[in-house]
Amino acid sequence: MTSGIPGDPDPDIDIDIDTERCIGAAMCVLHAPAVFTQNDDGVAALLPADPHHGDATEAVREAVATCPVQAITLR
Repeated sequence: MTSGIPGDPDPDIDIDIDTERCIGAAMCVLHAPAVFTQNDDGVAALLPADPHHGDATEAVREAVATCPVQAITLR
């Protein structure tokens, strides 16, 4: 699953979630609730971009850094 960071000034940065690796720890949701959610199986998923929540880049970077299985990457 891939999407750009909502509100990011660099539109070339994309969020990748390895849904096979995700263990549902929800650190991404804790750090960037405007960007991440969990599906019914507890696996990380991206929310639709919301232009009203501003630049979420720092929160997404924190989510990437705290994922215990490195299931989220930026490219």
